[in-house]
Amino acid sequence: MKKGKPSALLPIAVFLVFYLGFGIYSEYILKIPMGFYNIPIVVSFLTAILVACLQNRSVPFEEKLALMGQGIGDKNIITMLLIFLAAGTFVGVVGRSSAESVAYFMLSWIPAKYAVAVLFVVACFVSTAMGTSVGTITLLVPIAAAVAETSGFSLALCVASVMGGSMFGDNLSFISDTTIAACNGQGCEMKDKFRENFWIALPAALAALALILVISFRQAPGTPIVHEYHLLQMVPYLLVLIGGIAGIQVFVVLLIGIASGAVSMLGTGQTTRCTSGMFETCMVAILVAAMCALIRENGGFTVLLRAIHKIFRGKKGGQLGVGILVALLDIATANNTVAIVMANPIAKQMSEDYGITPRKTASLLDTFSCISQGILPYGAQMLVAISAVHELGYELSAFEIMANLFYPGMLLVSSLIFIFVLPDRKNAENNA
Repeated sequence: MKKGKPSALLPIAVFLVFYLGFGIYSEYILKIPMGFYNIPIVVSFLTAILVACLQNRSVPFEEKLALMGQGIGDKNIITMLLIFLAAGTFVGVVGRSSAESVAYFMLSWIPAKYAVAVLFVVACFVSTAMGTSVGTITLLVPIAAAVAETSGFSLALCVASVMGGSMFGDNLSFISDTTIAACNGQGCEMKDKFRENFWIALPAALAALALILVISFRQAPGTPIVHEYHLLQMVPYLLVLIGGIAGIQVFVVLLIGIASGAVSMLGTGQTTRCTSGMFETCMVAILVAAMCALIRENGGFTVLLRAIHKIFRGKKGGQLGVGILVALLDIATANNTVAIVMANPIAKQMSEDYGITPRKTASLLDTFSCISQGILPYGAQMLVAISAVHELGYELSAFEIMANLFYPGMLLVSSLIFIFVLPDRKNAENNA
């Protein structure tokens, strides 16, 4: 393990100051509409990378470029970029009218006050089947935007409900990258991790659903205006939703959506268009990977790992330490799969030191990384959601969405209860 100094984490602090600091100052002090976008997120990451490059003078600049290239070339990053590009193409091809037709059809059968709750439940099912939160968000956010415009609910609430449901499946699905990474790293069976994880995620999902219903009933939107919808325009979304629930690979689902979208749009006389919003999202993913490669080389992540290992004592403290460890790494990398892979070795050692079962450790790694990833304003899920909304002509900031993200908060509460209140299931089974 590389030696590191706390200063190795300086690039992350620089990014947060530029992105969050100036964004808050512009939005709430200067009262500039959409102030968080006055400092482009790409500029903030470029500044952070510059700081990282200026550190560790013992490593030549050419070698630093090679390190950044290795970070960008990671399998998870390449997969993410391809999903972003396919997602952007899908949104551009089907356009706003297709999502609106799905929303109008849904609201013609479902009472308006249940619309947001239905979005959350559908996102839970689709993400669990597909194993990807980003893919689910891509498919459902345009529908959420149309539901918000039609039903009268806030756009932030509708989008946040989709994001929350998407993180539910990202955390539980057997084919999710996070599940695979956590189970392989801790040497446990996926079914065992699922059983451990299910009793954390289900109460959180039910609590989030209850909150959504309470807010929905309080807002009590009037009966939405009846709109006409085209059944042919619904075909792309119906195909991708069916494919998602069936568990078909996300790339195949998106390609089916793109092809059917082009046919349906041409069949109804609509024009298709290319979308550029996802290109900035791709750039952010690339810059995050490059920055993290330099921070890792400078020993920044080693500082986090050692600090967590020293601070927490006892079995329950060890479990919380595992959770905080992966959450901090996720905040640093903005990628929950990468965070789990990085945390796996030290988490495995901690599980042995503190007597934590492998399935519980894997569950904690997956759960806490999803908690942090689900609310990150610069995470892939948030960036994809905002890009999709903007491509459809709506205005929405990450912090408006964050204020309506109930599932990650409920998942945190459920996880803490799981750690500190409920007895260890293995011990309970042995004593029975």
